[in-house]
Amino acid sequence: MSENKELLTTNRKALTINLDGSRYGTIAEIGAGQEVSRIFFQVGGASGAIAKTMSAYDMTFSDAIYGKAPRYVSRERLETMLNHEYQLLEERLAGKRGDKTKFFVFADTVAAKTFKGTTDGHGWLGIRFQQNPLEAPSDIIIHVRMWDKENVQQQQAIGTVGVNLIYSAFNYSADPLQLIQSLVDGIGSDRVEVDMIRVSGPAFQHIDNRLLSLRLVQFGLTNAVMFAPNGEVLQPSEALYRKAVLVERGSFRPVTHVNVDMLNCATAQFMQEPMVKGKDLIVLMEITMNNLLADGDLDADDFLARVDMLGHIGFTTIISNYSEFYRLVSYFRRYTKEMIGVAMGINTLLEIFNEKYYENLEGGILESMGRMFRHAVKLYIYPMRQDAFDRYLANGQPPAAAHNGSNPFSSEVMITARNLQVSDRLRNLYAHLLENHNLDCIVGSNPDYLNIFSRDVLHRIKAGDDSWERLVPAKVAEIIKSRHLLGYGAKATVPAV
Repeated sequence: MSENKELLTTNRKALTINLDGSRYGTIAEIGAGQEVSRIFFQVGGASGAIAKTMSAYDMTFSDAIYGKAPRYVSRERLETMLNHEYQLLEERLAGKRGDKTKFFVFADTVAAKTFKGTTDGHGWLGIRFQQNPLEAPSDIIIHVRMWDKENVQQQQAIGTVGVNLIYSAFNYSADPLQLIQSLVDGIGSDRVEVDMIRVSGPAFQHIDNRLLSLRLVQFGLTNAVMFAPNGEVLQPSEALYRKAVLVERGSFRPVTHVNVDMLNCATAQFMQEPMVKGKDLIVLMEITMNNLLADGDLDADDFLARVDMLGHIGFTTIISNYSEFYRLVSYFRRYTKEMIGVAMGINTLLEIFNEKYYENLEGGILESMGRMFRHAVKLYIYPMRQDAFDRYLANGQPPAAAHNGSNPFSSEVMITARNLQVSDRLRNLYAHLLENHNLDCIVGSNPDYLNIFSRDVLHRIKAGDDSWERLVPAKVAEIIKSRHLLGYGAKATVPAV
């Protein structure tokens, strides 16, 4: 960052805003988020920036002001607060000073850790602000989770994040990378997790919210972000709450018939599980940050192409930095107690049973398996042809299919979860998981798809070989060609974040 970080304490940020003289607005807080206004008054000069502060702690008072709400700590409540307070600000002050003042409203609705300690702290924070007088306002909305053990520490953390959000809106709206990183100034991501951000309005006309969310993961402010098929940024606790979860990990570069067939078959089996019948279900395609950073730097075009392809065929996407599956499962367990299913190929299953990935765990692979399968988790394993499997063992990656359209893996022998051979030292562990139905073979897969590999399809796209089109779903081919994705024709122009 370009600014002198030691000067940008929380108090310095608040004082700078108070003394600026060009901004004037309201701070409205519900629940545990009482600290933001306190900081602005504490540093002095608040009369230069604060028109009003508001704290509707009692639900009856809150309802009388903002209307009834099904949940008080929610995005809907936050947006109602922003709408109401900004409308009042304009009604009462636009005629008096609207031509020379940049109005703003900051609002938060927060639940800190209870005295009984039964719930984790979290909250919604947002700011609506003008870049210039008389201009339409812009919004920044974030969701945070607080990890401090004490209630008072969580309140202090919210105060710091709130001041950071206000300062960032006023100073970093043209520099989204700095805006995101500054949200945890003076506090750090070990105390606060920012797991969702959404911006809108004239200050952010060229910003893609999905790229902003991706930066949250890249910079360590959260471990995962989610996108609906229409590209909307989802808040994980809302999307996953009390749902059974089925997820498939992949590169999806591009999405192929194999990816879709694997998940469709796994979904059909997952829905028949006794613990899933009658439950709400969410199906996810997951990409890891390691995969997105495979070539070194983060390629915004490439990231958006993958998410767009998945969304275009109706899938919800999750981007995570969980290399190990047991950590991904633990992440889902934050939000749901329902069954979790993971669809994968034989090669991915072999990686799970590679002990080198668990050297950092005191209990090694046994600890990782205990964490992953301790409650209602099942892996659904997609088959692989014997010849493809042999080449994978020899080369460390699945082989490319033949370019003449023939099937090079004509062997009828299939490697499945049932006949896969793992190392001798892990054989009993593997047998135990099979016997207890933690592993299951995917059935009903289309044998015509088993020789399709994403890296081969990508090579054909870049080489101008039209045969790639029959290896992907029709809608994927359509969006690749219309948007010129993944090197097809002229490269798409994507605004950088």
